[in-house]
Amino acid sequence: MLRIHEALKAGRMPNCRKLGEELEVSGKTVQRDLEFMRDQLGLPIEYDAARFGYRYAEEVAAFPTVQVGEGELLALVVAQRALEQYQGTVWADRLQAACQKLAGSLQGKVSFNLDEWTERVSFRTVGTPEVDLAVFEAAGRALAEERELVFGYRKLKGSGEEVRRLEPHHLTCVDGQWYLIGYDPDRGSSRTFALTRMRSARVTERHFVRPEGSAPPRGGFGIFAGGKLREIVLRFEGVAARLVAERTWHPTQRLKELPGGRLEARFELGDLTEIQRWVLGWGGEVEVVRPKELRTGVVRELEKGLRVHRRLDR
Repeated sequence: MLRIHEALKAGRMPNCRKLGEELEVSGKTVQRDLEFMRDQLGLPIEYDAARFGYRYAEEVAAFPTVQVGEGELLALVVAQRALEQYQGTVWADRLQAACQKLAGSLQGKVSFNLDEWTERVSFRTVGTPEVDLAVFEAAGRALAEERELVFGYRKLKGSGEEVRRLEPHHLTCVDGQWYLIGYDPDRGSSRTFALTRMRSARVTERHFVRPEGSAPPRGGFGIFAGGKLREIVLRFEGVAARLVAERTWHPTQRLKELPGGRLEARFELGDLTEIQRWVLGWGGEVEVVRPKELRTGVVRELEKGLRVHRRLDR
């Protein structure tokens, strides 16, 4: 039927005999397919007696081969809106095109107004990272083609920029921030780079073989990983207890309700950098039970902040 659709769309005015010979089926089979396309798929097929062939009576944008429900189409709309903050990238453009094709193929088949839902669904990210679209495109191409990426990089705690090489294995978005993970041939180990700190990225001709199972490393609360896994035990109260209970923060998360509306949260983590920042964000409504290293780090940062603000009040 797709071959028949292509012949009709090209204006070739085919008849059942010619189509049967071309497709190596009987003319009756072609006739049944034409009737199905017209009666079941709603395609505007009509027979032109003067030219002894079939044609489309009106313009047909796409052949309705994809059958999805309203809920599935809505899921695509949500995904499309989620990527709008990355407009101009190859992923956003292709998803936009895919959604439009699906909507076109289902026109009149389901009761669903795509334009209406795109106005009702939105995403808002506080502190959206400013990623150079050229860097984003280069990273994606190097990842897809398994080719080395060369770029300038500014470390988080450094002031200068250095040239780095990477065999990219994985691109991930954590809390709205994009990271490229791969093998650094100059350092002989895996490295993680934030796209916001990459400059002048270019894909080289050097190919590599991406190893199997090259998923992002685990053990951290966000992107940072490493160190021996240990149990993190936190106790929340007040509004923080309710807010923490409403979300899944980490795959190892275990929550337990305590008397008085309090909440205990347990995690298995190695790196403490990001969990410490997260704990500090809850202010006085969280207590670090263990490990001692995390509790000490939180106390040190709170005291540092207290000194800074007391100095400003003088």
